Amino acid sequence: MGQKPGHPADCNCLGRRNFLRMASGAALAGATGGGLFLVDEARADALSRELRDKLTPEQIIQAMKNGNKRFRMGERKQRNYLREQKASAKGQYPAAVLLTCIDSRAPAEVIMDLGIGDIFNCRVAGNVRNADILGSMEFACKLAGAKVVLVMGHTACGAIKGAIDNAELGNLTGLLAKIKPAIEATAYTGERSAKNYAFVDAVARKNVEMNIADIRKESPVLAEMEAKGSIKMTGAMYNLETGAVDFFG
Repeated sequence: MGQKPGHPADCNCLGRRNFLRMASGAALAGATGGGLFLVDEARADALSRELRDKLTPEQIIQAMKNGNKRFRMGERKQRNYLREQKASAKGQYPAAVLLTCIDSRAPAEVIMDLGIGDIFNCRVAGNVRNADILGSMEFACKLAGAKVVLVMGHTACGAIKGAIDNAELGNLTGLLAKIKPAIEATAYTGERSAKNYAFVDAVARKNVEMNIADIRKESPVLAEMEAKGSIKMTGAMYNLETGAVDFFG
């Protein structure tokens, strides 16, 4: 209040640190050594190691939830991507690593109001893991310091529908085979077909749950980190119709 234009605290200044201010004040209380986190306390244009390391996995997840809420309300944070790009060019300190679908309607950075350098994002049809993705996640967490592993599916997923329909096409056949266990594991009393979107969405959610479980089984590195509380693994479903991300697990 009362600052002159151009003052660092002026609300029109661009290039403020974006990710940390996404979390609620209550969640960030104490994260900076006491007191509520203030926008003016974070002047970096990209997430720094110091700022990232002050956050808990729960606070990072809350930040993503808050970002999605802003996205749904059309109140995304003002940011300067060029300044974020320049600030992150010599080093990156993402807070989370995501495994999401390639669907063009579900870009995690957009729907959770994230900036350059905030997250690692592995994208593949049907958000299924493989050895390369597991290795990428291990790099993200063990070497680069990410604290959250998030697997996010979405409604009306074409890969899920293809797996249900037993679609076959080159290398896609093998990819869809990784989804089929989720079809069998989905408890559903209605029509079990790709034409029934309620069933498709139920399989998509089960696919997320099973991939999280398999990440724990197939990556001792990540499982050990989670057991020690260094990271948290969780799942989410993005609704293409409402724009909402539902976190679970």
